[in-house]
Amino acid sequence: MLKLEDYIRPIPDFPKPGIMFRDLTPLLLSPQALRLAVHELVQPYREARVDVVAGMEARGFIFGALVAWQLGTGFVPLRKPGKLPAEVEAVTYDLEYGTATLEVHRDALGRGHRVLLVDDVLATGGTAAASIDLVKRLGATLVGCAFLVELAALGGRARLAGHPLHAVLTL
Repeated sequence: MLKLEDYIRPIPDFPKPGIMFRDLTPLLLSPQALRLAVHELVQPYREARVDVVAGMEARGFIFGALVAWQLGTGFVPLRKPGKLPAEVEAVTYDLEYGTATLEVHRDALGRGHRVLLVDDVLATGGTAAASIDLVKRLGATLVGCAFLVELAALGGRARLAGHPLHAVLTL
């Protein structure tokens, strides 16, 4: 039986000493593993009336777009600064190894939109919390957050308390 965790390669000390990076490249290279990963991400949301999937740069684009395709919805990219050409809403947040900023087009989400956030890994929860903030600032409703991998030791789930959360794997 296919086990997704067999397709996740740990890379110590990347992008800086003390960080254990989870490389999903082997999973992305395997058609069977990728298909199973997307299937498992989508399952809890098949009947959730999702209007839009939002994915965080960069690997959230890969999984988010595939989830949107499976759910028959549109996809909204949450980007790094300076990548979007129209008027944006932005939020800056802390990561386990620095700070980052995400932006979204102001007209991409709004009242009445039911949004599913998708990313590859839930670590400290900073990126997801910032993404939730962007969704809410634009007046949309958060349906849930879906992650392929949750790194439980980093406590991201606690940071997202009160929001529906689904992780395919917990490491």
